Amino acid sequence: MKTFILGLLLTCSVVSYAQDRTVYLVSPRFENCKDTPVKQLDYCFNQEVYKTIYTKFKQPETLTVDYKGEVAIIFEVTKKGVFKTVYVEAENKELKEEVNRVFSDFPIIEPATYSGNPTFKQYSMTLYFPLNKKNIPSDSPAVAETKSDNLKEVNQIEQLTALQQQAKKEFDSVQKAITKYSNKAYTSQVNIPFSHENYSRFDQDINRIGTNSHTASKPFRYEDVSNYYDFSAENDKLNKKTDTWVGRKLWNQHLAQIQGEDYWFTVDPILDLQLGKDTDADFGSTYNNTRGLYIQGGLGGKLSFSASVFENQGRFAQYYNQYAESLKAFGPDPAIIPGRGIAKRFKEDGYDYPVAEAYLSYTPAKFLNVQFGHGKQFIGDGYRSLLQSDVASPYPFLKLNTTFWKIKYTNTWTWLKDVRDAAVVDKAFRTKYIANHYLSWNVSKRFNLGLFESVIWENSNDRGFDINYLNPLIFFRAIEFETGQGAGNAILGASAKYKLSDNANLYGQFILDEFSLSDVTGGNKSWKNKFGFQLGAKYYNAFKVKNLMLQAEYNQVRPYTYSHNTIVLNYAHNNQPMAHLWGANFRELVLIGRYQKDRWFGEAKLVTGVRGLDVNDGTDNFSYGADIYKDYNDRPFDTGVTIGQGIKTTSINASGQLGYLVNPASNLKAFVNLSYRNFNPEAQTASVYNNSTVWINFGVRTDLFNWYFDL
Repeated sequence: MKTFILGLLLTCSVVSYAQDRTVYLVSPRFENCKDTPVKQLDYCFNQEVYKTIYTKFKQPETLTVDYKGEVAIIFEVTKKGVFKTVYVEAENKELKEEVNRVFSDFPIIEPATYSGNPTFKQYSMTLYFPLNKKNIPSDSPAVAETKSDNLKEVNQIEQLTALQQQAKKEFDSVQKAITKYSNKAYTSQVNIPFSHENYSRFDQDINRIGTNSHTASKPFRYEDVSNYYDFSAENDKLNKKTDTWVGRKLWNQHLAQIQGEDYWFTVDPILDLQLGKDTDADFGSTYNNTRGLYIQGGLGGKLSFSASVFENQGRFAQYYNQYAESLKAFGPDPAIIPGRGIAKRFKEDGYDYPVAEAYLSYTPAKFLNVQFGHGKQFIGDGYRSLLQSDVASPYPFLKLNTTFWKIKYTNTWTWLKDVRDAAVVDKAFRTKYIANHYLSWNVSKRFNLGLFESVIWENSNDRGFDINYLNPLIFFRAIEFETGQGAGNAILGASAKYKLSDNANLYGQFILDEFSLSDVTGGNKSWKNKFGFQLGAKYYNAFKVKNLMLQAEYNQVRPYTYSHNTIVLNYAHNNQPMAHLWGANFRELVLIGRYQKDRWFGEAKLVTGVRGLDVNDGTDNFSYGADIYKDYNDRPFDTGVTIGQGIKTTSINASGQLGYLVNPASNLKAFVNLSYRNFNPEAQTASVYNNSTVWINFGVRTDLFNWYFDL
């Protein structure tokens, strides 16, 4: 075996052998080279290097005998005769570690000298695998000296202190510290971009019986999901074979990916390029033109970060454009793009809407993660959430995730805006704050119970961000009484999930905005009965078809839920709900089917429901409970309040999508989508009217967030 390894190691080729030989510079000497003439000293040095490597090298067990590859080595013999590796590059991590170990175990020898004074000397060599003794060039040294171009520079270097010499090598050492990228993101504190299609890929794995996972509070971090789903292995299955740099970047890799011992980061372009046609529109075509940059990274093992910047121009289906303009903020800008932000006019009938999201994620201890940034949150196991959803625009947030035993406790503090004309003060948007607590408890291997509470307050009496609500312990209700009855708006909720099997589970939510026992038991359908609930089920590998997931969900919220009698204390942001997209006063049924096969995916979705909308015709301006921004004191009656009151409207949103995952690393997808919408109110007004349309669009998209077009 030793003979074989010696033969392998001796197939190193010459990297460089351009020596400015001078009698004043004498090479290092091994013990066996003491009597060797100066002109033959390099050859003796080379032989001793190989003999030492031969004696100490042990081929890693992870390498096969016929392993093909190479190892580039730069090493130094210091002034004290100590061998030190400066740079080692190898594809195999274990091979690199073994080379470093061997050189650290070299004997101390006589150092090189210049004019009789000890000096350091560097050498380079390359090992090629499989190594073959027959290929050794007997007349050429395989270890080449790395040296300054002239004697003057050598003298200058010799006069530097050891610290100065090390400093001059700092840039090169940083560059040489870069290693092969190994997908460190998959075990980091970085969030997995939350889109329902993305999360469906590992939803079954984190919902198996016996797992101690907590699946409601989203987005998830990679380090949490990696305990149940092997991202690297799944991505390896999807890799396309390609030998070109362009092919690797297009199909398999991040545009830029850099990794060192204590850091990593990736850079990817963001694209959302769509073109479509709406049969109901009075313009030619729909489009979206998004360009941006997506950066992720980690420093050390505890700090990660992410940033995404979007530059967008778009024009959507007619009903979506009208909804965006109904959300218009105070000022000259014509619309708010749902889930994105304020938009200015682009050309004659399009919108320009820049968006930026970013956060820092820090894990000071195994049980605690802290995030601060600008983005969105979601609480729930369903397609919708009645507790906290991602349908509104991004906002600043501070988030704490504490995980221990069978508990996960999520605290979120957010800074929100009320941008309506009626709410602005001195032409400035009103600021309000929301503090949410969500406690998730795995009661058993099958059953999970969650408790939720939220309080909304504004900057009344110049109190700003009230430190009372920094209290991380559940329950806020007592604090609300301490700060004044009208100082805040509290909402309570609960969630539950039961795992029927590894292939099926049931889930649900309950939201309570106001509780009056006498009104609940009175049976007169009081307006104070402000609550809602969700019931849902998921079926994985449905009917024994691998990767087919079916989902059914029912949502119901009574009128006036999430609203308030003060102007800004509603559960909303940027004229958009913080919970369900439809606000309140509705019943809804959601049916979804998803299928994946390698890089291909498909989705079919049906959303149908009944809601009650306000008349707003100049005569009847009452609030019937759907618009959560309206003061609930403007209600037409106190009893007999039912879902669908006002203008009863039925709606159907049906869509089908076929897509292809172009690049798993950046989550770039190509797709075609066909949707049908029928909006049928019992009566029509200036703001509520019948609509039926078919919208087809196709394009490529970096899938980082959810688009909700089922209005």
